[in-house]
Amino acid sequence: MLVDWGDVSTCRADEWDGAQIAITGWIAPLECEDSYTYFLLAPEPVCCRGCLPSDPLACIEVFARRPIPAPRQAVRLIGEWHLLRDDPTGWRYQLRDARIEDAAPTGVVITRRGLLTAAAMCWLGVLDLLGARPAAAASGDDPAARQVIADHLTVDTHSHAGYILRISTDSSSRPFEPVAAPMREGGMAVICLAMVTDYPVTRTTPDHRIMAYRDPAPGELYNWSQRAFARLMGLVRIDQLAVVTDTSSLKNAQGHDPAIIIAAEGADFLEGRIERVDDAYRAYQLRHLQLTHYRVNELGDIQTAPPVHGGLTDFGADVIRACNRLGIVVDVAHGTYDLVKRAATVTTKPLVLSHTSLTDAPRRGTRLITADHARAVADTGGLVGIWPPVSEFKDMAALVGGFRRMVDVIGVDHVGLGSDMRGLLVPSVFDGYRKLPALAAALLGAGFQADEVGKMLGGNYARVFEAAVG
Repeated sequence: MLVDWGDVSTCRADEWDGAQIAITGWIAPLECEDSYTYFLLAPEPVCCRGCLPSDPLACIEVFARRPIPAPRQAVRLIGEWHLLRDDPTGWRYQLRDARIEDAAPTGVVITRRGLLTAAAMCWLGVLDLLGARPAAAASGDDPAARQVIADHLTVDTHSHAGYILRISTDSSSRPFEPVAAPMREGGMAVICLAMVTDYPVTRTTPDHRIMAYRDPAPGELYNWSQRAFARLMGLVRIDQLAVVTDTSSLKNAQGHDPAIIIAAEGADFLEGRIERVDDAYRAYQLRHLQLTHYRVNELGDIQTAPPVHGGLTDFGADVIRACNRLGIVVDVAHGTYDLVKRAATVTTKPLVLSHTSLTDAPRRGTRLITADHARAVADTGGLVGIWPPVSEFKDMAALVGGFRRMVDVIGVDHVGLGSDMRGLLVPSVFDGYRKLPALAAALLGAGFQADEVGKMLGGNYARVFEAAVG
């Protein structure tokens, strides 16, 4: 049975629930990859995640039988049609067990030149990977900015660089994006490279949010974490990245080969077992643990879902104590204000909130924080990392304004950079480490002194890491 987009947009397609159907459309990727097993199908070409339609009747969620190569034109897919009733992530239709029938010429073909032109606006990482990005785009010609970077240890408090999140559901491997080269060229010394623990039970919604849609099976997220840690370590080997495990190795990173601090975004892999904190510390050299992500877990509540626990749980408090004992930085990003307030009373070491920005009027489900939320972190001696999606900051000048507002609230000693590199669902103002000199220059141009810029671009995190890890 052939379904057209008029059937989808008017909901006439409801009546074919469970049938085998065929539909023609354009693959709308949620990641920039060579092939896809999970993606959206749209009636028109989509160049990037930032251009995805927000109407659930303008896209179909697709689960492919096997990876489908990224095409240059529309495709015809066949599969099992499903009507979703009260789907927690907001979709109306799914195509399951999908496979490609044939290319479906529509008179529009995306050429390589056209693809690169579109991607330049949203996914500059693609151009980095292909070596096609002009060197001048890094805006690294400011000698004062370069000197600040040379004189200070630079740290990104939250990153998924290298596309480490591309973990296949089958046994196939997916290529990494280079990490060491752009770090070296831009002067980024250390990144907190984070695997994600709740990925199997989360989905992207039509309005470009991420949320949990089901409960994990026992052991599922622990087993997933083993694969995620292994992929992270694979990037370390391939790109010859140094691994920071203590203050000495952190200090040694300045002026040497690019280095990482191994991090986990979400402690869901613990599954209520405190001994797994020790296991991850020893087996994977974990030194930075974010308690929650997009799932209300055993440790506490999150900003993007209704509260369940009233903040931090007793188990979450025990995890903080274990991190303090072992020497692991505790990251409260994604946690509710109530979670952060209790975490601040439990911890004996500074807290980090690795990636966010300020808002005066928090809306339900926002990832932004209030001034009081930021102060609760700073009062532990910790820091808040500024987050650069274009949905919050339209350009570099606006991003610098975000740094300024946070400094005005909690002081320059408590602000950092948390890029969320390759982890955003929208384009980023700071989308590659070659842009670090441009950011430093913009901060200097806004009136910050060189030592203040050095603190925000890494010095503050180094202080917190030394206090937490030793």
